[in-house]
Amino acid sequence: MKQVIHRKLSSNYLRLSLIFLLTFSTSLFAQEGDPVVGKSLFNANCIACHKLDKKMTGPALRKVESRLADAEGLDREWLYQWIKNSIGLVKSGDAYANKIYNEYNGAAMTSFPTLTNEDIDNILAYTNSEPTAAPPVAPGTVATSSTSSEGGISNKIILGALGLLFALLAGALFLVNKTLTNFAEAKGVVLAESPKRTPIWKAFIQNQFLVFVTVIGLMLASGYFVYGYFMQVGINQGYEPVQPIHYSHRIHAGDNGIDCKFCHSSSRVSKNAGIPSLNVCMNCHKSIYEVAPETQAEGLAEYGVDYNLEIKKLYDAVGWDDAEQKYTGKTSPVKWIQIHKLPDFAYFNHSQHVIVGGVECQTCHGPVEDMEIVSQHSPLTMGWCINCHRETDVKVKDNAYYTKIHEQLYKKYGKENFTAAQMGGLECGKCHY
Repeated sequence: MKQVIHRKLSSNYLRLSLIFLLTFSTSLFAQEGDPVVGKSLFNANCIACHKLDKKMTGPALRKVESRLADAEGLDREWLYQWIKNSIGLVKSGDAYANKIYNEYNGAAMTSFPTLTNEDIDNILAYTNSEPTAAPPVAPGTVATSSTSSEGGISNKIILGALGLLFALLAGALFLVNKTLTNFAEAKGVVLAESPKRTPIWKAFIQNQFLVFVTVIGLMLASGYFVYGYFMQVGINQGYEPVQPIHYSHRIHAGDNGIDCKFCHSSSRVSKNAGIPSLNVCMNCHKSIYEVAPETQAEGLAEYGVDYNLEIKKLYDAVGWDDAEQKYTGKTSPVKWIQIHKLPDFAYFNHSQHVIVGGVECQTCHGPVEDMEIVSQHSPLTMGWCINCHRETDVKVKDNAYYTKIHEQLYKKYGKENFTAAQMGGLECGKCHY
């Protein structure tokens, strides 16, 4: 009888254990999400401000969930709230939300209320994935700064190989010493014993070979870090200053579909894109003295910006009396902060690229129509420009500027499409003269 009862209890216990394991594994799988779907969602919603392994407008997101859990004790529920309504979490007084908000100079993260918990689970599954090796660079191409800064795999391999070499040398010295000692004992040679053990640091100093190897290792390591530091000088990718008057490219270029060249008209005829005159703004804002209520609510909730107040700043700058509908003559210059800046020794002509070459503004400046605050999207390094010249086919069809050049190049290469490099775009004098 006892055996029967014992068997029944064991059977019930086994069933309960299986049910628990199935339930736990199912819930865990549901929480982990699908990294493939998450990558698509990440590229659609997050990539404008975030990268996995590099800080941009926002922080790097690789292993963000585990980092928050370890450092701040925050769980996934907190991430749900932050992603769906970051500014609401800031206003609630949440300590870490305010810390991040202040760390990024009061720039609120875009809220994504339409993302479901399942969508966020998928995105987090993608951010929790391990980094993959960078693809090999084809012969004859120049790696961009983003590749070298994010990957750095070749440099790590070199340092690892040097460390392994030093370890092998140390092991070889130990084996040689042991072998010589064994030979001496086999030959009956009595080794003189040192009356006093020499301190390790003193023995190290007296061994010129070890000192030499150590100095070489320190020099190589120092050179590596100094090189990495100086290679980042002048690269301002992700730079996003706060302007004296908040201007939403997302609303103007995105929602309203205003062409970039309407405001930056000099980009069509000049080397510089130019800063639009405030009179260009007043063409519309003489009549638009406030935004729609839903746009105002969106600005306050998602970006912490009072758009109507920014319009009043514009009026103060140009000396516009909205009540009297006339200019007062009392103006104050707006001290705009330049975002994109090339070195003085590098020549770049906007009209050559925008009009002659037919290059879209987003090619260099990124998805400006989605940016609430404009930041430097591309590294604007020499390698980045050279890669573009090597890879981009020039639009020569129906372009009178290239008619004669196209005929000459067709005879030379025997094909219809040509890159800027094949047209002399890699000559030093093109950009440095």
